[in-house]
Amino acid sequence: MEKIIAACGNDCAACPRYVKHPYEKTADELRHTAELWMKIGYRDHIVTNEEISCTGCKPENRCRFRVIKCCADHGITACSSCREYPCGTIRECFEVTKSFMPKCREVYTDEEYQQLNTLMLKLKR
Repeated sequence: MEKIIAACGNDCAACPRYVKHPYEKTADELRHTAELWMKIGYRDHIVTNEEISCTGCKPENRCRFRVIKCCADHGITACSSCREYPCGTIRECFEVTKSFMPKCREVYTDEEYQQLNTLMLKLKR
């Protein structure tokens, strides 16, 4: 599978939310991801397929840490290209994501957990 690296460093091609051709996801796959996110506490409800699906980093996308906007403001496409990397924002992003890993280990199947580790290149067990 070709790697498609997001602004924050995640591998979009491995992401269960990424729906851009040729990585389309079925409605059931998107729903399953939304259910997992609720179970681990990443969301407080099951979001819609439209909310969870992603076609890549764009300024109009919801990004909890405003990484996409920050990259655009710095005139770069990825945090790793920034002279301030790793800044406080991306460190916080990684720490928050890491905080969910123990619950992911409990809830996800081995295959899903491995996919999560592939997705988040910067976060190792």
